[in-house]
Amino acid sequence: MSTNSINSNYASVIALQGLDQASADLNGVQAKVSTGLDVGAASDNASVWGIAQDQRNASTALDSVKLSLQRSQSTLDVAVSGGQTISDLLNQIRTKTLSGTDTSLSSADRSVLNNDVQSLIKQITTVVNSADFNGANLIKAGATPLAALTDANASIYTVQPQSLSVGGTNILFSAGASFATATQAQALLTSVTASIANVNTAVSSLGASSNSVTSHLNFVTQFQNTLTASSGGLVDADIAKESAALTALQVKQSLAAQTLSITNSAPDILIGLFR
Repeated sequence: MSTNSINSNYASVIALQGLDQASADLNGVQAKVSTGLDVGAASDNASVWGIAQDQRNASTALDSVKLSLQRSQSTLDVAVSGGQTISDLLNQIRTKTLSGTDTSLSSADRSVLNNDVQSLIKQITTVVNSADFNGANLIKAGATPLAALTDANASIYTVQPQSLSVGGTNILFSAGASFATATQAQALLTSVTASIANVNTAVSSLGASSNSVTSHLNFVTQFQNTLTASSGGLVDADIAKESAALTALQVKQSLAAQTLSITNSAPDILIGLFR
């Protein structure tokens, strides 16, 4: 094959191919640098993109799980706080009721103590009714169980309510409980003492559930972070590496353009031989 032809310029074709390749490589690296992704589409690497996409989908699904757990955590925190307040109120009721068992008290003094007890009982009812978060109240009589998502497969963690309503399963005396005599105060004291034990057990149960939800929320958060890092490791570009490649390819493209210019001038040189 003649290298000095005016009909075809093979060197120019090769140089053009080199320029096209350098430009294509440069465009690819520029895309990686601008997006920060080594695999930005399925066409870049189908298998890697598919794995990373699955991990991104799993990570996104965990947002709903975290939101559910956070709501449950807040609901439990309110319930535990309310339960602790009720326990404190019961201790005050026990103290005043115990004082009411003193046979040396006058009727007037015992009546004052009874009025204090009545006021404390009303406070318990107020606390129970106020321990509401997002429409959920775990210490009200007849409350429904609290359900929280635990994973992307819609698994559920259920928290059973603990009724702390006056006259309920844990607080044994009624809203109208009172005493006018030492004997009546003794009877109420027995009921209050049993109620304190019940309430403390119920609040402990809610506290244990709160700890479980908090621990699982921490796990889900860490798992989501792991999925995000894993998918990033699959598709993220090494910016330092790509920046170096970008500089090299810019030089390569410039040299390829100069080479093409030189090869394109070859026919003019041949024509010059006839002058």
